[in-house]
Amino acid sequence: MSETKNTDRNNETAGGQDRPELRAALQEIVGSGFAGVQLRVNDRGREWVGSAGVRKLGESGEPPTDGHFRVGSVTKTLVATVVLRLVAEGVIGLDDPVADSLPGFGLDGRITVRMLLQHTSGVFNFTGEFEPDGTLLPGIPAQGREYVDGLSRTYRPQELVLLALSEPARFEPGTGWSYSNTNYVLAGLLVEEVTGRPLASEMRRLVLEPLGMANTVSPEGSPEIPEPHAHGYYRYEDEGRSKLADVTRMNPSWASSAGDMISTTEDLHTFISALMGGRLLPAPLLAEMRTPHPESGDFRYGLGLFVEDTDCGGTVFHHNGGFAGWAALMYSTPDGGTTLTASLTVGDGELDFAAVAQAFEKAKRRLVAEVFCGGSRTAS
Repeated sequence: MSETKNTDRNNETAGGQDRPELRAALQEIVGSGFAGVQLRVNDRGREWVGSAGVRKLGESGEPPTDGHFRVGSVTKTLVATVVLRLVAEGVIGLDDPVADSLPGFGLDGRITVRMLLQHTSGVFNFTGEFEPDGTLLPGIPAQGREYVDGLSRTYRPQELVLLALSEPARFEPGTGWSYSNTNYVLAGLLVEEVTGRPLASEMRRLVLEPLGMANTVSPEGSPEIPEPHAHGYYRYEDEGRSKLADVTRMNPSWASSAGDMISTTEDLHTFISALMGGRLLPAPLLAEMRTPHPESGDFRYGLGLFVEDTDCGGTVFHHNGGFAGWAALMYSTPDGGTTLTASLTVGDGELDFAAVAQAFEKAKRRLVAEVFCGGSRTAS
């Protein structure tokens, strides 16, 4: 099912040692309720790829190891990199007020570009916010039948921002931390305003084309996903009955530049290893990107990156992503020498939203432990 590989894209051994612990981890993930998983591990020049589960319910084929998938909030690291590349070019400053470039929204003049990237703006999250007592302050439909019924709807990014700004700010700019998708929709609009070009064009110019990431795309509202790909599913309640929807084809404009991109495990490896290896940003900007803001607490969030200490004493940088039916992982050691990139698709189990999130967290911990702390390997 899964084996070490060098250059071929199939599941045939191409030399090097097998990784039975990774094969076992994939089976455990599928056993926890996911339909399928594909995994790519690059470890100091040696690559291992594998998959488990099924590509599509009702069929026996495993997910393709070169399959495309929706990366969710991994998009944020890509967008943050574009913004920081523009900072390096002198097009914009990290501490410039966002309202100067986007005057039409009535943004608080104290909100800076840096605050968008590190989630310290205080702007409400358009997909909803949880109060400390667990009460949900709703945003656009992101769960249930209303979400499924709206999968073909097109949202304009300006519409998402205005919805968020119709709600009170979470805190004064720069005084707290709260993960808000709205920050990255604003970041995308900012890129377009200061360059005069679509975000997708700047993404290609500054990141995708220099790295040869030909399989990474910004759908820009298209429901299509390139072949090959696995299928993601979403179970929801409708008038007291449990229903299952195939959410593979969907209009991702509701996520906009906070989470709409499509990629592959190979392209995500190419990106995160180049970023961590210093091939995309000047050293001072990369250092800022990797420095967590104090207000982010245990989340340890920098500029589009999470910082995580491993159980074996090392450090990894990452950004994961997920929404109904899909999840993605992207991890790297500080030098980019060891990376973990993966896609998980939700199946037909009776997992509710909270149970899926719990299973995803368990799968993430298992894979990180195996890749960065397994055997004699430690995170650098």
